[in-house]
Amino acid sequence: MYTIVDIETTGNGIKGNKITEIAIFKYDGYEIIEEYSSLVNPECEIPYFITGLTGIDNQMVRDAPTIDEITDQILEITKDTIFVAHSVNFDYNVIKNEFKNIGKEFVRKKLCTVRLSRKLIPGYNSYSLGKLCSALGIPLTDRHRARGDAHATTLLFQRLLREDGAQAVFKTFLNARSQEATLPPALSRDVYERLPQAPGIYYFKNSKGVIIYVGKAINIKKRVLSHFYDKSTKEIQMCQETADIDFELSGSELVALLMESDAIKHHYPHYNRAQKRTIQQYAIFSYEDRNGILHLAHNKLKSVPNPITIFYSTTDCRAAIQEICKTFALCPKYCHLQEGVEHCSHYDITNCNGICRGKEEISDYNSKVLNAIEELKGQNQNFVVQEKGRSIEEQAFIWIENGRYAGYGFVQKEETIHSYEDLDTFLIRKKNTLETQRIVQSYLIKNPEKEKFFITAPIL
Repeated sequence: MYTIVDIETTGNGIKGNKITEIAIFKYDGYEIIEEYSSLVNPECEIPYFITGLTGIDNQMVRDAPTIDEITDQILEITKDTIFVAHSVNFDYNVIKNEFKNIGKEFVRKKLCTVRLSRKLIPGYNSYSLGKLCSALGIPLTDRHRARGDAHATTLLFQRLLREDGAQAVFKTFLNARSQEATLPPALSRDVYERLPQAPGIYYFKNSKGVIIYVGKAINIKKRVLSHFYDKSTKEIQMCQETADIDFELSGSELVALLMESDAIKHHYPHYNRAQKRTIQQYAIFSYEDRNGILHLAHNKLKSVPNPITIFYSTTDCRAAIQEICKTFALCPKYCHLQEGVEHCSHYDITNCNGICRGKEEISDYNSKVLNAIEELKGQNQNFVVQEKGRSIEEQAFIWIENGRYAGYGFVQKEETIHSYEDLDTFLIRKKNTLETQRIVQSYLIKNPEKEKFFITAPIL
């Protein structure tokens, strides 16, 4: 037994989206045996653009029942049936969320007539309800009203049930492990199945082949699937538009991060927001106090007149200072890792020689600070960082020139690399940006043990 459902709402998302009209046809595979439809008072204003689309305005729903008042009817008619809708995840999740808001559960098996149509009657340019009904000669009246759309979906569903191979397809789609009800309506299962379980970046594309989102992952297939389970409005809208997914392997998370940043800057996808924001820069600097002791500290770059080195988060600044403090036996108090204390007592840095207790000569301490400053400045060198390749026969590398990211590359392990000139052949040069600089810098701070190959050292 099936219930074919359509709803009209106050918007396009899931959370906060309220139902304004619902229609349900109970169908036994041969005929409609029961019908329920009703306007619904959303208890909020209906936006003008929604009224323009559906014709439903605030006046029409003023005296209509609220969702709380019709849950029993919805539960009764859909009991022990399979929930069917065109782009089923939208209708199902809005109803489920409405029920959740009033403390009730709504759980049903579900089928999507968009995905079923793509599988059973392939080859159409569009699988929107209006265009598909027009192409198939299915009557559709009262478009964008719940009863009209639900009735047309019922006629479409009737036809799909009788297509060649329908029984096997329906059985597969209803298999709890098939994930068919989870995948976006316009996305072929074959596209999802070919995604690798490996590090890299992936591209969500719309029906016109335009890249609408770029992401990175350690496991591409797993990460892509997580988008389909996400019920945020942005994710729902993005997945509704996704018709294809492409990918590029990276071999490691670091290379994937750099590839993702470059792809976002190149394609500027609609649903990528993180790297469109202005990044705040921070800097480590030094100053001398009234006692002649040199301090290391950090602040926003715009507030630092003579920065020693630049970072992209306060966390990275503190991590770099903490590492340099350990290395040169500096005092956590005078490195501003501990504030408002008379003497240092850092949980991790215990090699202070006593400058904060008057046990170390100021000149000796200041010499160590100057050496630390030179170390920080000296990080602007030329080197490569070795990473895992995209296969066991390959290695990846990140190229740094004068402390700035210059690109990445992949080398077969059988290659003999004696110099930077040899390695340059495999380098994929990329533009250094605030984001890539932050990615590399953060990685090196979090992985201080990572081996770096300098100009004077053997390469790979």
